[in-house]
Amino acid sequence: MAFENATTGTRSPQRQRSVYLTSAIAALGGLLFGYDTGVISGAQLFLIQTFHLSPQQQELAVSCVLIGAMIGAVIAGRVNDMLGRKKTLIALAILFTLGAILTAFSPTFIFFIILRVIVGIGIGSAASVVPVYISEIAPSQIRGKLVIFQQLAITIGIAVSYWIDLLFARYPLGLLPWQPMFAAAAIPGILLFVGMLVSPETPRWYASKGRWEEARRTLDSIKGADTARELAIIHDAIVIDSSQGTLKELFAPRIRMALVVGVGLAALQQFVGINTVIYYAPIIFRSAGVASANAAILATSVVGVVNVLSTLIALMFVDRLGRRVLLISGCIGMIIGLVILGLVFFVPSLHAAGAGFTLAALIIYIISFAFSMGPVFWLLSAEIFPTRLRAVGAATSTFVNWFCNFLVSVTFLSLVAAISAPYTFWLYAVFGFIALVFCLRLVPETKGKKLEEIEAYWMNGQKWVGVAPQPNTIQPQRGD
Repeated sequence: MAFENATTGTRSPQRQRSVYLTSAIAALGGLLFGYDTGVISGAQLFLIQTFHLSPQQQELAVSCVLIGAMIGAVIAGRVNDMLGRKKTLIALAILFTLGAILTAFSPTFIFFIILRVIVGIGIGSAASVVPVYISEIAPSQIRGKLVIFQQLAITIGIAVSYWIDLLFARYPLGLLPWQPMFAAAAIPGILLFVGMLVSPETPRWYASKGRWEEARRTLDSIKGADTARELAIIHDAIVIDSSQGTLKELFAPRIRMALVVGVGLAALQQFVGINTVIYYAPIIFRSAGVASANAAILATSVVGVVNVLSTLIALMFVDRLGRRVLLISGCIGMIIGLVILGLVFFVPSLHAAGAGFTLAALIIYIISFAFSMGPVFWLLSAEIFPTRLRAVGAATSTFVNWFCNFLVSVTFLSLVAAISAPYTFWLYAVFGFIALVFCLRLVPETKGKKLEEIEAYWMNGQKWVGVAPQPNTIQPQRGD
């Protein structure tokens, strides 16, 4: 969909192509995010053999990357503002590349854990830096679509990691199978580094530093830009954002429900158990009776492809059907999938049937998550907070999301040992029901709403009121 020049009304397909190319390069950071979180799924089957891991050490091998991700989520905003979006992404590309290579040749389990924490810092940083870069480089007409595109890149990275795991499980190139699995992440890391070298810094960051001429040149370099008008919009946004909100302000009476929704969705997105599938799917399949590691990884790879394809549903329908419709229908589907998965492990005849029922249940679950809680949480976290509190609100939600991700991943095997697999999956189904009620009762429908209308919704006691602000025509002067 080509957008129109704001002044002339003429289409600007050249600019659209430029924006999509630049966004695709930046989205390699999202692909790396997905790859480095998903690769452990197949690799851990071989890490267990190499380092003789106990169940608790397996949980640590999976979850240590999330400790780094929480650190990255905390520090990324400050680094991003200090260095700029482009330089930050270049630094992350270097971190991902070196981290991939060094992890592949970890001599000890402790060394492996340390490197995975470092890579996790890159993952947590990329989760916030990439969307910021894309949103600031993209025109508003296609910004929402590109936000979902970032989530699509993550799911592609997860799927690619599964297929790479399968490839090197069969053909390890003379190494231990897990070594080339981790080393392969260096390829998109190098592509991100090279791509960002030739990509522009965002006009919004230049303007925030008072470098208006560079902001103007960047907008001019994106063909079809109405530079004067877009600089005026950036100028107004900087004036609004000049006084940054604080976490304390999110607890103000009229705003706290936005925080409840953001943090609640962040936690429930993880407590429905999604990352037990992302991280432990091969182990789940082995427990379901799959004979070999290769067959378990193959079944997991099918799940990865379904994850990508199902995310496209959100891309196509999030602006047509709305956020709530996707969330509610997805919660129902996840509950069904988790109940069936528990039954597979509970009923002896189903368990004896092997991977068929397990794969079917996981596919129902993954489809439901991938078009609902997966992408819609990230979209809503960027929409529901008032302008001045958007950065701190989104950062708080992101940190809670990573923390709950860590809790789920570090407790899965222990839960299975303590209460058995069926009751573990049924526990996640209970959280799915809680998520359903939460979405029905508290999550507003933001489809087609201006950001100002969403802010007014909270300020008016969760009641929709019409907001139609007049466009500001202030033109920034050289040297502002």
